[in-house]
Amino acid sequence: MEYQRWYDKDPLLKEALELLRLQPADKQAGATDFIVKLQEDIAKDVIERVYEMVNEYQYTGKRWYDHDPVLLKAIETLRVSSPETQRLAAKKLLENLEDMSKEENND
Repeated sequence: MEYQRWYDKDPLLKEALELLRLQPADKQAGATDFIVKLQEDIAKDVIERVYEMVNEYQYTGKRWYDHDPVLLKAIETLRVSSPETQRLAAKKLLENLEDMSKEENND
């Protein structure tokens, strides 16, 4: 049986996070801003759990996003969000990555 990550369940979310994973670090940092803003929609106890996970896994985890504290916080916030919020964030992330790609091609 193939291992499934939490975001593999939703094709749109999977595509968005895979594209984010493939971006250079500077573009990852720019693309995570809107994910961090999701904190406003999430309960305080959930945010506290995210910060605990960030402290536990930062620089030591095996996931592709564990070594960047801002990206780790953003992805963990997304992980504990509702499926509806995850899909909305995935759509926005895809749009954001597409816009960054267009801007890069225009330079």
